[in-house]
This record gives sequence, structure tokens and C-alpha cells, in this order.
Amino acid sequence: MTYETLIVERDENVAVITLNRPPANPINLTVLNELETVLNEFRKDKAVRALIITGAGDKGFSAGFDLKSGGTPDGAKAMDKGQVVFSQIERYSKPVIAAINGFALGGGCELSMACHFRVIADSEKVFMGQPEIDRGIIPGWGGTQRLPRLVGKTKALEMLLLSTRVGAAEALSIGLVTKVSKPEELMKDAKELAKTLAKKAPVAVEVILDAVTRGLETTTDEGIKIELAGSQRVSKTKDAMEGILAFIEKREPNYIGE
Repeated sequence: MTYETLIVERDENVAVITLNRPPANPINLTVLNELETVLNEFRKDKAVRALIITGAGDKGFSAGFDLKSGGTPDGAKAMDKGQVVFSQIERYSKPVIAAINGFALGGGCELSMACHFRVIADSEKVFMGQPEIDRGIIPGWGGTQRLPRLVGKTKALEMLLLSTRVGAAEALSIGLVTKVSKPEELMKDAKELAKTLAKKAPVAVEVILDAVTRGLETTTDEGIKIELAGSQRVSKTKDAMEGILAFIEKREPNYIGE
């Protein structure tokens, strides 16, 4: 399937989704609709076990909401659609990695934060931030909620109210990203992480992603109940038995997702 605003590729059991509106890769309703379509497609594809989202070119991962569509019917629809799609990424049953190859600002930063992991290129041209306040608006795709959960309230308020931008080193130190890579090694590192995750038991991965995401939205006691239900589900899988046998037999497990 071909897309107007995305490049979608497969590398063994890893899918790579590239926002293809260089140089800034702004996000409009078409981008969001196509992202939703791709996510739904790969959710059903058992052969794909991890996803990477990145931006075309070397300038921007994404500058966020396409301001050219502001004030239009599609622009209004995009504001609602962004929340739906980004929540879909956050709750996705397979690991999603943001490979941040350029600036990730506004909705671009929010897109990266919806992903489960973030790998960022170590370059002066690469930074993250939520500058909406400078335009008299606020983040609309989850920035006020995901940012403090990742970096803490104080740093989040600094970034949100002072529009502070953070580079790769600071992003790593505050827990906003998972790894810092050399620019020329960014995709290699992202794919290595994706392929490592793809070797894990798919059902267990899905259950952990679900338990952590839903658990953070409730009390510890309720979270423990979510974990227990997940543990009971995983214990009945063929992969659980395979993991035990592989340990006993001193070999690498071969998980099939069942």
C-alpha cells in the first residue's frame, strides 16, 4: 500500500514508518489518518513485532501540527484525531520506538512521547520541546500529561511554561529519551533496539506494555490487579513453556507469540 505522507518499510520483523513531509515533517489530518491505518495494519500482522517512527531528511523529526491547516475544518479534525492516534501508539500492543533524527517540537515532541522508547541523534540540530505557550496556546496531543510523567512536574513545567528546549544529552539525563546515538548511527541503533525487543515473547511484551500504561493511570492496588490478570494470561501461553525449556536446555528461546 502506498501513502501520501508516509514511507512504510519492513526490515525482517521490524516496521519502519517515516513521516515524509520534509524538511519539517509537519503533522496534518492526512498524516494522522495514514498513521492510524498503518498502526491498525501492523497490529494484526504477527510477523511484525516492533515499530520505529522517524522523520524524512535530517532536519526535523517533526515540527508538530501543520499550522497551514489551522483554522480549516481539517485542522480542527486533526486536533481531535491527534489525541486518538497518539493514545493508540501509547497503548499499542507492540513496542514503538521514536528515532528522533531532527527537532521534535510541539506535536512532534508529543508524538515521540507517545512512543514507548525514544532514541535521539546527538547533534546541535536535534532538540525537543513544547513551544506552544509562545503562540498563546497549549499542547493538544498529550504533552501536558505525558511530559511530567516522563521527566517530573518541575522540569515539565519549565519546558511547558518557558518553552525550554532540551538537546540530546539533557534529554537523556532527565529521562525523556532512552538512548543517544551518533547521527549516522541513529537508525542502526533504533533497529538494534527494535530487533532485541522483537526477540522477546510477544504476548508477554503486550501484557507488560498494557500493565504499565494502565497501571500508571490508576492506584497501585488496581495496578496489581491488572498485573495479576496479565500474569495469569501469560502463564498459559506456549511461549511461557518455551522460555522455561530454553532456560533448562541452555539455548535461546524461540517465541511464536502463542
